[in-house]
Amino acid sequence: MIKNYLSLALLLSLLTLQAFSQDRVTGHNFATRSEVIAQNGMAATSHPLATQVALDILKQGGSAVDAAIAANAILGLMEPTGCGIGGDLFAIIWDSETARLHGLNASGRSPKSLTIDYFHDNDYELIPQRGALSVSVPGTVDGWFEMHEKFGKLDMTAILQPAIDYAREGFPVTELIAYYLKRSAPILEGFPNFKETYMPDGRMPEKGEIFKNPYLGNTYETIAREGRDAFYKGEIARTIETYIRENGGFLSYEDLAAHQSEWVEPVSSNYRGYDVWQLPPNGQGIATLQILNILEGYDIASKGLYSPEYIHLFVEAKKLAFEDRARYYADMDFSPVPVEKLISKEYAAERRKLIDPDRASRQYAPGLEESPNTIYLTVADKDGNMVSLIQSNYRGMGSGMTPPGLGFVLQNRGEGFTLKEGHFNTYEPGKRPFHTIIPGFITKNDKPFMSFGVMGGAMQPQGHAQIVINMIDFGMNLQEAGDAPRIHHRGSSEPTGQQMTDGGILNLESGFPYETLRELMEKGHRIQWASGPYGGYQAIMWDPVNKVYYGASESRKDGQAAGY
Repeated sequence: MIKNYLSLALLLSLLTLQAFSQDRVTGHNFATRSEVIAQNGMAATSHPLATQVALDILKQGGSAVDAAIAANAILGLMEPTGCGIGGDLFAIIWDSETARLHGLNASGRSPKSLTIDYFHDNDYELIPQRGALSVSVPGTVDGWFEMHEKFGKLDMTAILQPAIDYAREGFPVTELIAYYLKRSAPILEGFPNFKETYMPDGRMPEKGEIFKNPYLGNTYETIAREGRDAFYKGEIARTIETYIRENGGFLSYEDLAAHQSEWVEPVSSNYRGYDVWQLPPNGQGIATLQILNILEGYDIASKGLYSPEYIHLFVEAKKLAFEDRARYYADMDFSPVPVEKLISKEYAAERRKLIDPDRASRQYAPGLEESPNTIYLTVADKDGNMVSLIQSNYRGMGSGMTPPGLGFVLQNRGEGFTLKEGHFNTYEPGKRPFHTIIPGFITKNDKPFMSFGVMGGAMQPQGHAQIVINMIDFGMNLQEAGDAPRIHHRGSSEPTGQQMTDGGILNLESGFPYETLRELMEKGHRIQWASGPYGGYQAIMWDPVNKVYYGASESRKDGQAAGY
């Protein structure tokens, strides 16, 4: 008997896929296209115009970092539903000259004048999702200049000029962004200056309409001309402070002026001969490594992509990793996160023993003794440098707080804290919140293999692990690895303090056979149909034999991979 966990919509989508899937001459039928291959440079972003700007910068002699900054600025204009200079940034950069990876944590901190007592005294159980209290220092602009100082070639005025021109002259809105803009309107239009910036005609732009954001163009020009201090110590900072104070928040000029990014050492774990790299917390990247370490103990390749055995093991490994994520991942300046232990093979072996191959768990405990939307892009240049960059406002367009005349929305990353005392991620002044956005990188034999990322909140470590498994275990190419149907589990315990007690919900993208779903339900998994939580993928792979780059872009987004 079919349980009511499986919706009619899911059944219909499966039947539709089987009836109308297209045959391909080469490769898997689910692939949307072949990989892009080029010799001199490659860019993969979630917007075709951003990809083209990145290539233009490369052709002008710019570095991979120059091109990544230019593309990020374009995306902040054209895809404000996922990113912008009101948000934070993380990056992993392969420097060909020194043959090593560099990690950048450009996430901002909480207001120093806001204490946890304020929330308790005003009866808050959680930090609000939107509004002034959810705003932390935006770290993106400082991140740009940190990367540029270390790895840039072109002047910042040349790097930001394409975004300035598009902001003033306008650009056509793409299909998916128009959809998300329309969804954001009823949620955010009540916040001061939001409509003036994004809805000048009283509505969001439709697909194909030309949209302009001259405010953002002016802001970009100021930053390009005067540098990062224009944002953190100039009139932009004063405008942000005044606006936040007028709307009941605490973010101050002093908070902005004190901000600085941090260069960090990426951490890795080896998966079947490939070193998979992530950044240490306050992000969730090491959850990818924990999932892969657990799954390495199984013969995944023999089970197959569509097998209930593989999916069951993947979901259980994810649950185990996310329990540790909920308990331990936080700002390491405030909490002694046991990173080395969490990503060790020995610890994975201990956790693996908890998995029942025949039954879905309802809840796991953290393993150690206690002591929503984004953009991802990657660029590679002719010198062998590669950038893996992710940037976000959180929850689509962020807090809704839109300072007057600046052209962007401030992030709501402060929502990522918990207000429960004694937690690694408990709110404190001047602390970085738990972060969902994670860039990924893979090396093989100490040489660059692949720069990649998957957007989408808690989907990100799940997506990273699936990309690695698709390529290494299932032998897919770069494009197929992203186009393959995905697994998404939700309902794990969260760093904000909510606990999982019912096993959560399993979403399976269209393409998995009904027989697989039925067997998973028999194991106790609760399966529901869902549209959209499966993330967005971009990747670049280096072929050292033929000396070419391979590029792939997300079929679920408006993006493009292109090279020259």
